[in-house]
Amino acid sequence: MIHRFERFASLITVIHRCLNKIMNDEMVKFGLKGTYALYLSAMYRYKDGITAARLCEVCDKNKAAVSRALAEMAELGLIKRENANNSSYRARITLTEKGKFAARYIRARAIIAVEKAGEGLSPDQRRIFYKSLELIATNLQIISEEGLPGE
Repeated sequence: MIHRFERFASLITVIHRCLNKIMNDEMVKFGLKGTYALYLSAMYRYKDGITAARLCEVCDKNKAAVSRALAEMAELGLIKRENANNSSYRARITLTEKGKFAARYIRARAIIAVEKAGEGLSPDQRRIFYKSLELIATNLQIISEEGLPGE
């Protein structure tokens, strides 16, 4: 069982490190941090705009991280905000043309990365993998909130 834990933790770490490197390599072209790829991709799906609060939920990131990213993207002209009762957190955020270009580029590169990462998996294996990964993520979230049983 310990061997399985070490293998699981190690593989998750390798995946996380490689994803971060790929995102950083792609986002540097836009002068942004790799983690911003997720925000751009998510915002692209919301053609009519998205609030910072909703972006936090969609990307599973905290308010401070999203606020920093949005401020930097606004400074670079990738997004625009429409104030909602003087609350920037509730303001609708949309991509500018420059932001849409960056998001389309990132989404295209993400498709290539996911395809290359899944090479050798059949459609059934891929379906089972994602179902299993979702179950593991859900179980780990519960454990992290409630603690490990038994003591």
